[in-house]
Amino acid sequence: MKKLCCALLACLPLSVFAYPVELEKQFNGAEVSASTQEIDHNMGGLLLHNYGRSAAHCTAVFRNGPEAPRKRKVNLAAGESSNVTVKFSRSIIRLRIQLTCGLQ
Repeated sequence: MKKLCCALLACLPLSVFAYPVELEKQFNGAEVSASTQEIDHNMGGLLLHNYGRSAAHCTAVFRNGPEAPRKRKVNLAAGESSNVTVKFSRSIIRLRIQLTCGLQ
C-alpha cells in the first residue's frame, strides 16, 4: 500500500500541466502538418512541418480566456520544420489555436 501511494504521488507532477487544446486549421493548399505542445502551465506551442515542394506562410493566433490573443507568423521553406511558442501571464485553462497557412 505504501508503494502504491508513492507511485501515485510520483505521477502527480506529470498530470498537473495537462490542459485542453483546440486547434482549428485552414491550410489553403499548403501541405503542412501541425501538432500541439503543452510546455508549462502558462506556455503552449505548435510544431509545424512543411511537406510540400513550395514555401508556406503560416499565421497562428493563440487564445487563452480573457487575455489578449497572441499572434505568431512563420515562413516555412519546403521540408522545413518550426516551433511556434507563446507564453501567457496567467495559467492556461483551455488553449485555442487558429492556424492559417498558405502558399507563398
